[in-house]
Amino acid sequence: MSELYKKLDSEKGIHTDFKNNMTYGDYLNLDKILSSQKRLSDHHDEMLFIIIHQVSELWMKLILHELTAAIKAIDEDEMHSAFKMLARVSKTQTQIIQAWDVLSTLTPAEYLEFRDSLGQASGFQSYQYRLIEFALGYKSTHILKIYEKDPEVHEALELAFKAPSIYDVAIKALARAGFDINPELLDRNFSKVYAGDPTVAAAWREVYRNVDKYWSLYELAEKLVDIEDWLQQWRFRHMKTVERIIGFKVGTGGSSGVNYLKQVLDHRFFPELWDLRTEL
Repeated sequence: MSELYKKLDSEKGIHTDFKNNMTYGDYLNLDKILSSQKRLSDHHDEMLFIIIHQVSELWMKLILHELTAAIKAIDEDEMHSAFKMLARVSKTQTQIIQAWDVLSTLTPAEYLEFRDSLGQASGFQSYQYRLIEFALGYKSTHILKIYEKDPEVHEALELAFKAPSIYDVAIKALARAGFDINPELLDRNFSKVYAGDPTVAAAWREVYRNVDKYWSLYELAEKLVDIEDWLQQWRFRHMKTVERIIGFKVGTGGSSGVNYLKQVLDHRFFPELWDLRTEL
């Protein structure tokens, strides 16, 4: 161990005087981040509950950062840039999924000790999660009312609600590649949930049957499948963690809890990309 200390002492170039320079903590605003875990109860395990949700929100911020840029890149035919961003989204999703393993160390008895302190606050109200759903094409009007309390958040959600999703710009990319896409899809009301279309299904089938010819579109399709796959795994782990901790109780936000989470597992964001696996 003494040899290690000698090596460390030999690192003469390490900066130690930060009276007039920015530190690591300054750059990351650690004073604000690390002082934001304010328990509303005296229970030890509430700290776990707060940190898991805060960390997940930070990862969601990164997902939105990448998804928003990827939508723009696909719309501008910058496919390789989009692929890099979407690959990062998938990797980030794995981190959020693993967070459920940590939260599941919270037992029902422990959660009951501080659950009432949450009032009506619930992860159901996460506006960043709604923005992710909107970016992937799942638009639900009743959700918007939750955010009227915060005009800035509400405006951001309304804009995203009306904007084309990543699948909408993917369909436009199919049309630009020469596929006979239903023209009504290219300028549709993007606030409506996409329900599928035969011309889109036919285009994707052709892409998968001629991978070399349509390599970029093929890779885009697989990146989208990756993201939906990981999102559904996140939803499933969410549902099982909730069931493990509160069973079938109503959620703090008023949802039916596990029953609601089971329902959303049936939704598909990119239907043709899943259907063609049976049809090929």
